[in-house]
Amino acid sequence: MLKPEFVLAFREAAPYIHAYRGKVFVIAVSGECLAANHFSRLAQDLNLLVSLGVRIVLVHGARPQIDAQLALRGITRRFHGARRVTDSHTMTAVKAAIGEARHNIEAQLTMGMPNSPMHGAHLRVAGGNYVTAQPLGVLDGVDMQYAGQVRRVDSASLSARLAAGELVLLSPIGYSPTGEAFNLTMEEIAYQSALALKAEKLIFLVEDGGLVDKTGQLHPSITIAEAKALLDAGQGSAEVSVCLPWAIRATEQGISRSHLVSGSEDGALLVELFTHFGSGTMIVRQSLVQLRQASIDDIGSLLALIQPLEEQGVLVRRSREHLEMDIQRFTLLEHDSKVFGCVALYPFAGTGMAELACLVVAPEQRTAGYGEMLLQALETQAKKDGIKSLFVLTTRTAHWFVERGFIESDPQALPVEKRQHYNGERRSKVFIKTL
Repeated sequence: MLKPEFVLAFREAAPYIHAYRGKVFVIAVSGECLAANHFSRLAQDLNLLVSLGVRIVLVHGARPQIDAQLALRGITRRFHGARRVTDSHTMTAVKAAIGEARHNIEAQLTMGMPNSPMHGAHLRVAGGNYVTAQPLGVLDGVDMQYAGQVRRVDSASLSARLAAGELVLLSPIGYSPTGEAFNLTMEEIAYQSALALKAEKLIFLVEDGGLVDKTGQLHPSITIAEAKALLDAGQGSAEVSVCLPWAIRATEQGISRSHLVSGSEDGALLVELFTHFGSGTMIVRQSLVQLRQASIDDIGSLLALIQPLEEQGVLVRRSREHLEMDIQRFTLLEHDSKVFGCVALYPFAGTGMAELACLVVAPEQRTAGYGEMLLQALETQAKKDGIKSLFVLTTRTAHWFVERGFIESDPQALPVEKRQHYNGERRSKVFIKTL
């Protein structure tokens, strides 16, 4: 039986499947996510991504696992700020915790049960001494000992493994040229690896599913400036406050998109990557919502927006030829390069009046404020062009325009040229707004 929902979902995902093939994603999964047994489902999604040609570097954390090993050994935890003070005894616990975590991850990435998404996949996992580290040294008088920081990431070796179709697994440990091992943070390794590989995306898997502010609102897409402001205001969970600065820095330094995605919700990673509005929080350099003048290449997008409303009788029918001739009059609203709204401005010379026409927002985004944005943009353009008043003819959306300052008027108030073409059978109501 044909399932339209599947067809629509697959078509929505298709452009992303094409765009991501051959691209590098660095994905960081916390030790908390591993401890909560959420990784088995995530492993299936990672396997799927690799099968679609995405090159995955997986960085894992181990904070709760290290704490558990310290407790077994009767060793007291010591922190300076957010970093663990790592003496030789603590380093022994770190190695044990990371080793166990890594083996568990590899086991779940290898699992290929019948009737599962991973059946027959045979995912290969690569690991090694790809991260060169150096000691943090003495911070504020505290000797951090074997707590370290990333000195260099061997991007050439990582790229070779990724090109061979392998998933690269990086643990929060690095090695120095003198043969010492250092305890690193998952966040820094993920950040440095993303930069070294010029990754397409840096993704942190977090429990909250993204940046959720104090009102409980999830921010699906924010700019670097907005992310910094929210961080400074203390918004988001403690986990997000650790990951978000690295996501911001990565985006500032060339990673096109950084993400905070749920590590516990089944399928959240796939929804974030393969649907237009995702499931978590995406950090970008500039706002994804853009207004621009339409061009002849946008005719297909315009028709897709307008035709359903023409068929319902909400809009007057416009032929493709009509749109091609008037294309310079249209302003488009895009979200992440996809057109979700349009509006047109038709000035009447010598009257100081202009018609606002064909204001359309895609049904799935009619609560996002896009209509308001298009109207404001058109009013700004009209004022710039010396227009004194806007008028609109409508049969269905009278209240929306009244709420935004338009006043119902008689068709006789229209410019003569427009009045001569007024469709008496359609009986559109006339609304005028003085600018």
